[in-house]
Amino acid sequence: MSVDKSFGDLGPGGNQDPVVPDWRSMEIPDAWPDLSNFSSLRGFWSLLRLIAAKKRPTVELPEGMPGRDMIPKYVLREFHNFPNGNYSKAMTRRYINNFDRFMLGEIKKLRKRLAAEFKGASRVLDIGCSGGGVAAELEALGVEDVWGIDPSPYLLKHGADEYPNIKFVQGIIEETGFPDRRFEGATAGFLFHEMPIKYFELSLKEINRILEPGSLLAIGEPSPVQAYSGYWEMTRRFGLKGLYFSWFAKSIHEPFLNTWHNCDLQGLFDKHGFDLELDDVGMPIRYILARKR
Repeated sequence: MSVDKSFGDLGPGGNQDPVVPDWRSMEIPDAWPDLSNFSSLRGFWSLLRLIAAKKRPTVELPEGMPGRDMIPKYVLREFHNFPNGNYSKAMTRRYINNFDRFMLGEIKKLRKRLAAEFKGASRVLDIGCSGGGVAAELEALGVEDVWGIDPSPYLLKHGADEYPNIKFVQGIIEETGFPDRRFEGATAGFLFHEMPIKYFELSLKEINRILEPGSLLAIGEPSPVQAYSGYWEMTRRFGLKGLYFSWFAKSIHEPFLNTWHNCDLQGLFDKHGFDLELDDVGMPIRYILARKR
């Protein structure tokens, strides 16, 4: 099965939007973790060993997976110590169910903060939408036309099952397929640190194209504070919460995180037509607002 690359309904400017697949009825093939028995004691121990392994394998995309040929190579670098990353039914379900627990509720706060920036807007895109959490917050605030885009059909199917009124499309932010100036705003939660800077720049170029002038791009990313501070300093400043996030940041595999933390963020936004309005380096989240000129 392949992703339908035709176009669907007309957007606000009279141009056509990408087709929204019927994710809820679509059969997506099992990936290798879906075929593994992790429910037994031996299987659970095997899963723990896979999660704890320091050397991370390349993601294996099953034959017949929707959009298999459009997945960039950098996406095939395994993230977050989850076996096969975002490309299996079982692992993506665990990720959606448990990530906010691992983040001690901070992701739930981030979703609400991102969505709140667009109260009163009518057309917003959630980039790297995962299971649709931010998109759902946007819908709850009354945004009429909410879209989510993500390369993983497994995540999109989970999102469509839970939030049937949101339009989920498979794609990459470097080349979305949306018409020019399609949206009034865009959100991105825990996305850009997962790509090389070259692709972050391509993403900014594409986001500039699909946003109206004056539109806001709201971003949440892991903070560099817990990544580069020692355990004692984090404990002194933030207590046990700081100690936990320091351990968490040093334990999770993120192949492009250091490059992201050390890039010239203001210079990159300026180069691609955005004004950096806010760069709030908190702990554990760095919150960024940039506006298209």
